[in-house]
Amino acid sequence: MAMVPPTTIDQDIKNLLDHKIVTVERAASDLRRGIAVVVGDGPENILVQSAELLTDQWIDRLRRLSGAEPVVGLTYNRANVLRVLPRNGDVALISLSDHMNSAVIGSMADPADDLMQPMQGPFRVANQNATSGHAAGLKLCKIAKLLPAALFSAALPTEDGAAWAKDRNFLYVQAQDILAFDHNDAAGLSIITSAKVPLAGAEDTTMVAFRPEHGGTEHFALIIGDPNRHDPVLTRIHSECFTGDLLGSLKCDCGEQLNGAIKHMQKSGGGVLLYLAQEGRGIGLINKIRAYALQDQGFDTVDANERLGFHSDERIFEPAAHMLSLMGFSKVRLLTNNPLKVEGLTACGIQVTERVKHAFPANTHNDHYLKTKMKRSGHLLS
Repeated sequence: MAMVPPTTIDQDIKNLLDHKIVTVERAASDLRRGIAVVVGDGPENILVQSAELLTDQWIDRLRRLSGAEPVVGLTYNRANVLRVLPRNGDVALISLSDHMNSAVIGSMADPADDLMQPMQGPFRVANQNATSGHAAGLKLCKIAKLLPAALFSAALPTEDGAAWAKDRNFLYVQAQDILAFDHNDAAGLSIITSAKVPLAGAEDTTMVAFRPEHGGTEHFALIIGDPNRHDPVLTRIHSECFTGDLLGSLKCDCGEQLNGAIKHMQKSGGGVLLYLAQEGRGIGLINKIRAYALQDQGFDTVDANERLGFHSDERIFEPAAHMLSLMGFSKVRLLTNNPLKVEGLTACGIQVTERVKHAFPANTHNDHYLKTKMKRSGHLLS
């Protein structure tokens, strides 16, 4: 796994990326702890607080700090469920009314009880356009693996958001750094370490760990055997699935795909399995369990994710492409049933010479799930 030493310019860029990654991760951590953060978008600065962790005290505090009424922000998908479509873009801003305390706002974010209280509201779209600062606030909720819904203050009475935030013990983060987080996180990946990890049925296996040097998301690769770097390597992009990979859940086919890929690579003389930190198609484990609960109510996997406010699939392919490049692979035979993986990897500069079918029989628990993947997500399972 030879690597080209970075030039001084490359290292400067890398340090800048690492700083941006760390700042965004710190901001996401604050949101997860129920603390608001200041998001700067040019001269405009707003406070952002997660709707999921909101309290009535925080509503009053955001009102006092900005001197005006806050607004609730929802993604297009979640707003569509509540019939409050955005004025512009993909972010709906909703005015606060007298009945909207923290519990009501929490229910606007969380669809768990939608069927029990179908007549929520009334909600009124705010008389202002959403900005990239609002979009960044919802993106920050996603990075924190929270529901993508937030309470936004009115514009703060300052153009120096960083100084204002520091004086009041809030973290300041730029909107553009939040919106570019996925790209920066992938571009900043480095090989941190590797070691031999013999697996049952594939004893000649090397595990390679990746992450940005000063923080960021951790991904892993399994190199089965010793594939050369000249021919297309048999490759599987596998999103981590705690329930399927570890617990053997019958609701999906992830565990079978993981173990089947390793066996296939061993029989084929080698391969690379990329194990990516993209649980629940990128929404996180807790939100995936929320989606499971919605599936128990009768929604399919696509509708469940969208009802939570996410896209049906939040994954990106830049981490996979960058990991392959760092390991010296530029051409792959991709083990997948998802044409979007072929398109996504190709768009990131990796040549996909062949799509290798990778399907397993359905069971009574995942039959509807697999049919949904075929009908609504375009997976080639037949």
